[in-house]
Amino acid sequence: MCNTLERRTRLKATDSTSAIACARSVKEEEREYQEFNKTTMQGKDFTFQIPDECLSCIFEKLGSVDRKSCSLVCKRWHWVEGQGRQRLSLFAQENLLTALSKLLSRFEHVTKLALKCDKKLTSVDDKALFIIGRDCRQLKKLKLKGCKQLTDDGMELFARVCGPLKKISCGSCGFGARGLNSVLQHCVNLEDLTVKRLKGLYEGPSELIRPGCGKIRRLCLKELFNAQLFGPLLAGSKHLHTLMLSKNSGNWDKLLDIITEHLPELVELQMEKLQLSDRGLQAVARCKNLEVLYVLKAPECTNVGLTAVATGCRKLRKLHVDGWKTSRVGDEGLLSVARACKDLQELVLIGLNTTVVSLSPLATGCLGLERLALCNSETFGDPEFSCIAGKCLSLKKLCIKSCPISDQGMEVLATGFPNLVKVKIKKCRGVTSASVDWLQNHRESLIVTVDDGLPSTTRELARSVPLGANRAPGRSALQNRSPLAKARLAIVAGGSFVACTLLRWSSSSGSGSSSPGAGS
Repeated sequence: MCNTLERRTRLKATDSTSAIACARSVKEEEREYQEFNKTTMQGKDFTFQIPDECLSCIFEKLGSVDRKSCSLVCKRWHWVEGQGRQRLSLFAQENLLTALSKLLSRFEHVTKLALKCDKKLTSVDDKALFIIGRDCRQLKKLKLKGCKQLTDDGMELFARVCGPLKKISCGSCGFGARGLNSVLQHCVNLEDLTVKRLKGLYEGPSELIRPGCGKIRRLCLKELFNAQLFGPLLAGSKHLHTLMLSKNSGNWDKLLDIITEHLPELVELQMEKLQLSDRGLQAVARCKNLEVLYVLKAPECTNVGLTAVATGCRKLRKLHVDGWKTSRVGDEGLLSVARACKDLQELVLIGLNTTVVSLSPLATGCLGLERLALCNSETFGDPEFSCIAGKCLSLKKLCIKSCPISDQGMEVLATGFPNLVKVKIKKCRGVTSASVDWLQNHRESLIVTVDDGLPSTTRELARSVPLGANRAPGRSALQNRSPLAKARLAIVAGGSFVACTLLRWSSSSGSGSSSPGAGS
């Protein structure tokens, strides 16, 4: 018996000593490994194991500030970041010329370059533009803004030496028609041209803008005093796909009558604030392949012009019409759209007094309508809202702004528009935030946004009012508010009855706090 106990105690002693020895050996190994790391791996850069291509992809995921900071870590990162950069934006002040050559030698693979200068400062000149065209051999997109020192000679030199340029955008620059003609003639790959507020067009003799190679597919002309000079370019661009005209002076009826015969491939046309009438819209109706049409702020256009467009352009997918509060476009023109444009997917009506007469055929005739916006309409109320709710079966996005709808009209969203995903209600005085809460409880998947133009305090107060109740807040809603919040609500309400009531409540509550005998 004694021998057995002695053996067990010996075994326990040996096990404990072996465990202690193992623990000591593990600690010693960890200590040796740490010392090895300090001595052998100190000062090593493990990012060298990452290929340059992967490191460049990492830099592309970073923001502008972080990317610039990373480029200063070491020489390799500085070189890789420069070689992988494809977009570059420079402040085009005149002192940029001294460092331009070295800068471009670092960014050899830039494809998109933007030169922007303040209008009050002196910009880079023709020499800088020549260096850019010579050194940026992969440049495809160039944006010039506020470069007043650029002349026609500089644009001609640039056009002769630049690489495969496909897009150029110029705004508030100093060159004119001769510089544009040089670019259109020598840049054989140019497909996208944007011209805004080009000051050089106002000086010297008027020179027409010619089509050059005739490969322009997208043309944007904005805020030009003599945009009629682009007539030959418009008529000669046989492959023109998108045309955007905004705030250009001159009579556009005659020019559209001429150029639309030569634009068989025109798909998108955007016109904003032009001298345009029904004659111009009748000329647009010749573009049989037109799919996107914006007619914005054209007060002389009537139902006649819209009817002509709907009859001629039966492939329309997007239609934006802004009547500019003239009420010359209404149910008659929209009925033509409902009958002819069966492929319509997006419809935006601004300042048009539409009624059930046209909205019902639009909802039933255009079965693919997915996006609808009704803005600044005095006739679109709860009855019109209820009329289209059960007929627009494909509608996904709805926007209503400054229309006389109320909380009762919002109730149709709980059952109508079965495929609706998102709805925005802006500046509709009859809609309160309480209807939004009610609607989200009945249709949780629908994203509802209400913007009444009021501060968050007023919207928070409206949430406490039940749907269908009087929207004027009661005193119980204001008892827990400070006098500053009450005064703020009174200011927001304007000079209305609610404002006077809020001011009276604020004064009475203030007197109640000072006088112990004041009651409600």
